[in-house]
Amino acid sequence: MGWIRRWFRRESTETVDDVSGMERMPQIAGNAAKVTADNPITRPEDDALGRTKLAQSFAEQVLALDSTEGVVVGVLGPWGSGKTSFVNLAHKRLRQAGVTVLEFNPWMFSGADQLVQAFFVELSAQLKLQRDLAEIGKLVEDYGETFSGLAWLPLVGPWIERGRAASKILAKLLQRKKEGIRGRQSKVRDALSKLPNPIVVVLDDIDRLTTPEIRDVFKLVRLTANFPNVIYLLAFDRIRVEQALAEQGIPGRDYLEKILQIGIDLPAVPADVLNSQIFAAIDKALGSIQNPGNFDPEVWPDVFIEVVRPLIRNMRDVRRYSAAIHGTVLDLGGQVALVDVLALEAIRVFLPDVFRNLHSTVDGLTNTSDGYGHRGDLPHLKQQIEVLIKAAGDRVEVVRDLVQRLFPAGQRHLGGTHFGGDWKNRWLRERRVAHEDVLRFYLERVMGERLQSFAEAENAWTRMTDRTAFETYLHSLPVERLQDVISSLEVYEDQFGPEHVVPATIVLLNLLPSLPERQRGMFDLDTRLVVGRVVYRLVRSLKDPQAVEAAVREILPHVASLSSRLELITDVGYREGAGHKLVSETAAKSLEKEWRDAVRASDADTLARETDLLRILIITKRGAGLEEPAFTVPGSVAVTQALLKAARSEVRSQSMGSRVVRRKPRLAWDALIEVCGNEIALRQRIEALKASRPENIGDLLELADKYLSGWRPKDFGDD
Repeated sequence: MGWIRRWFRRESTETVDDVSGMERMPQIAGNAAKVTADNPITRPEDDALGRTKLAQSFAEQVLALDSTEGVVVGVLGPWGSGKTSFVNLAHKRLRQAGVTVLEFNPWMFSGADQLVQAFFVELSAQLKLQRDLAEIGKLVEDYGETFSGLAWLPLVGPWIERGRAASKILAKLLQRKKEGIRGRQSKVRDALSKLPNPIVVVLDDIDRLTTPEIRDVFKLVRLTANFPNVIYLLAFDRIRVEQALAEQGIPGRDYLEKILQIGIDLPAVPADVLNSQIFAAIDKALGSIQNPGNFDPEVWPDVFIEVVRPLIRNMRDVRRYSAAIHGTVLDLGGQVALVDVLALEAIRVFLPDVFRNLHSTVDGLTNTSDGYGHRGDLPHLKQQIEVLIKAAGDRVEVVRDLVQRLFPAGQRHLGGTHFGGDWKNRWLRERRVAHEDVLRFYLERVMGERLQSFAEAENAWTRMTDRTAFETYLHSLPVERLQDVISSLEVYEDQFGPEHVVPATIVLLNLLPSLPERQRGMFDLDTRLVVGRVVYRLVRSLKDPQAVEAAVREILPHVASLSSRLELITDVGYREGAGHKLVSETAAKSLEKEWRDAVRASDADTLARETDLLRILIITKRGAGLEEPAFTVPGSVAVTQALLKAARSEVRSQSMGSRVVRRKPRLAWDALIEVCGNEIALRQRIEALKASRPENIGDLLELADKYLSGWRPKDFGDD
């Protein structure tokens, strides 16, 4: 996946200097690369920073030292600068020269007593493992016991058998203390002075200790630093240790200089090398992920330079970052734009306080402008952005750039451009976190209903040119989600083309009668309008009136429902308040007349199956020309039941200050009378329907009886 690196090579020369080292980086082989853990390297072949030669030179300096009275040397560098890796690289040369390297990690112990005890136990144990140094190991063990107190007896360690009686241990310790420290020290010194090569004792991770523990370590070094042929190699962050050693106005640096004979400061990693390592690490982390998400090469360079790169200081940061993006990208399954993920993961890893505030800043980052500029903005949206930036501490510019690059809608709160709601479809289509649903999915890892519907709409979109494939896919979805999926197809409005119009419109119009009506809120669109909006946008994409008419005439024979055919004809026609005048007026009239003829030719069973029969019959009756024959509604009880069902609606209301939506059923009584001719005829039809004892009729007959008794709704409260 060398595209992370390749796309940079297309950018302007202003960014080339920052990433020049990437040309030298090898490609990652294969797609099964494992994510590198945050562990120091141990082999020269793993040296990505080119420090092997420097480490070998350092080892030569150590070997050249006069260690007859002991020496303390240091490898200095800030956290994450690769001190441990550097020391590991020096090991090989030291061992080649016959030097014994012992390691002691003070981070595993706390307290001065435990530190001293553990130090001598560890050193003696490692020495005794080597045949030619076993005797010295025993002497070091004896010398260490001199500093042992009684309080730590339960922690005596492996060099005393746990089965011994406490009284025997105590007696032995007291006897040895009587012999004195000097005698044992002399034995150790004599033995060490006879060694042909020095022993190097490595103390790493000193800068991770607490201030008292750092002081204890350096007291320990001073206590034993004059042993012949012993070279202490200390690895630490100079600033951290100097701060810990400072005491009563005495600079810690002065104290440190009395202990440290030689120190090497690790060189800073060149910017181009670190950039190359970042690119290689990203490629490696994502190499085995089949769908990492949409990658925008136009966005990535700016995001890298302004957001990701300023937060990565060293190779430890590179490893932490690559491990983080691997897990997150894998978890997201390609549902969030990759560049956005790379930016937000840098924030999550290196600016956790900012990341914690993201969830409470979703509205401020994603709510678009209402078109009235700053005057229409709610003040809390800007406050959210301000809190987010404040959490950045001294990395304010990084977070400001994050908002500028990832959240266009939030730019206006920083004095930038206003983005209106018409941008949301594009952000959703590109899976940008600029869209609220995508950002919430990234933060919560739960795909909301809207994003789930869009993901399914995206799959549907890819099939829209193939009528059979499109229809099969939509029928494979749960019917209760179809309306949301169809609504989400509007996101692709600007990509609708002639190849989509006929197959997609046929499928959607044939699906319309089978879509369930859902209980809606005050401002939700009904099912017919949801489908109609997509159909209208499909047909409108043809632009030319003659092309629209040709498409409509090709579509209509394949649409089974009269109401669905009417939906299409109405959309392209001139009906007041409904038509969009996409065809000529002559063509619109012709299409409507042909449709009315089809209604008259339909038998009772066909009409009874229509879900919007009342509308069909009203439009047929009102739109008929003088030359057209009169239309008589069949007397079938099934037709009457279909008419009552189509006439039923709900009036919804909501009281001020209340979220409760109240619903009351209504019948379009006047329209029913108009279709049947008069109320007497309507009553006769209803009585015939009652006599047939219909099933699954709900409250239609009770509601009809209220109207027949003279009741009429005046307002929502009337019963």
